[in-house]
Amino acid sequence: MKKPSAGIASQVELKTIQPISATERQGKISDLFTIWFGSNIMMLSVITGSLAVCMFNLSFFTATAAVIVGNLAGAVFMALHSAQGSQLGVPQMIQTRGQFGSYGALLVVTLVVIMYLGFFASNLVLGGQGLHAICPPLSINSGIAIVGVLSVTATAFGYNLIHTYTRIMSWLSGSALLLSFAWILLVNGLPETFFIHRPPTFAGFFGTMSIAALWQLAYAPYVSDYSRYMPENSHPRKVFWASYWGCSLGSIFPMILGVVIALCWNDSDIVTGLVTLTGGASTLIVVIFSVGIAATNAMNLYCGTLCALTVGQTLAPSWSPRSGARIILALGMFTLSLVLAVKGQGNFLVNYTHFILLLLYVLIPWTAINLVDYYLIAHGNYHVPSFFRQDGGIYGYFNLRAMACYLLGILVQIPFIATDLYTGCIARAMGGADISWIVGLAVVCPAYYLMSKGIRASAHSPA
Repeated sequence: MKKPSAGIASQVELKTIQPISATERQGKISDLFTIWFGSNIMMLSVITGSLAVCMFNLSFFTATAAVIVGNLAGAVFMALHSAQGSQLGVPQMIQTRGQFGSYGALLVVTLVVIMYLGFFASNLVLGGQGLHAICPPLSINSGIAIVGVLSVTATAFGYNLIHTYTRIMSWLSGSALLLSFAWILLVNGLPETFFIHRPPTFAGFFGTMSIAALWQLAYAPYVSDYSRYMPENSHPRKVFWASYWGCSLGSIFPMILGVVIALCWNDSDIVTGLVTLTGGASTLIVVIFSVGIAATNAMNLYCGTLCALTVGQTLAPSWSPRSGARIILALGMFTLSLVLAVKGQGNFLVNYTHFILLLLYVLIPWTAINLVDYYLIAHGNYHVPSFFRQDGGIYGYFNLRAMACYLLGILVQIPFIATDLYTGCIARAMGGADISWIVGLAVVCPAYYLMSKGIRASAHSPA
């Protein structure tokens, strides 16, 4: 099928969490590459890469290696979730009812809504700071409002406009990224201390790798929301690889730019560093990156509203929310995020680091359960009508096995956690290295499979 035309992109998407029928399917596999490539090249990914130097004091080569390994590893899980959307045609959090039950999924869905609000607020801060840096008369709060309005507008129109937006940003943001590297390397030049040896630490490498992996894993709860309109004959492997390389490449290069800026600038204010180091090209670069933030924020807000609508539909199963409900809810969530952004901008870097590490611990057990159930137990066969019944249909109100494994996944990570707020005994013995996410996956995947294989497989047979 053809890509959405300008006319289709400008139309308001009427559906929200309802299944997408065969006649409503549209788009090409390449759209999945551009939506994840274009949405990742932005200021927040640059900031995330800079943490390798600002927080963990790594050298260029060690930081780059950790960024690459973390993104490539985390993107595997992200892309596996993406392949689910084209097969089932429903949002990711609706599908979660197939693993946790109709009411059991509410806990996970609520946590994901909080996640979207956090990322949305973080992006607003960076967008506002970027616009203020290139135009000082424009206050940070005014910049936050501008980025927010762009985000809400795209969310209001929905799926097609967001895909079109990110397709355009793939070219614009990609060009701005190349221009940034070229200006810093060829025009500005690297300082003599750029390649100075910084003794790598186990904790620093794994800390950076974990943050990069979480960057990818954080997309897992909504990645299939952007593949659910793909034609039913879309091969899952093609969906997987388009999403995998789009998200991996779109994340790795801006994160490496963040490493370069941090080493050249020697200051935690990466936004100002980017503006200074790119000189005469800074205005164009920062404007593009700030507009790119609005594209990513539209995705966060769009999926946040779908999750919130999922909660509402669980409690009122006869309700079938449409575009009006999505727009009203998006405005409410935007207002709340705006408050968080304005209030939390003063200590942004520290707050952001704590926030993404917290996400790591609660997302890992969910993604393990979801992927094991989908690929190893149900083999992609779900009874979609049961997702929309209050009693959960063949999946019931609660799946106690999934909920027990989810709790187990959080508990087993505690000794391996390494943050400023809390460091577990094993993480302390390992010099502060945080490998909690690896432990969580290693424990939950086999535990859920062994507990659920026979029982869950028979439950999926009516599909």
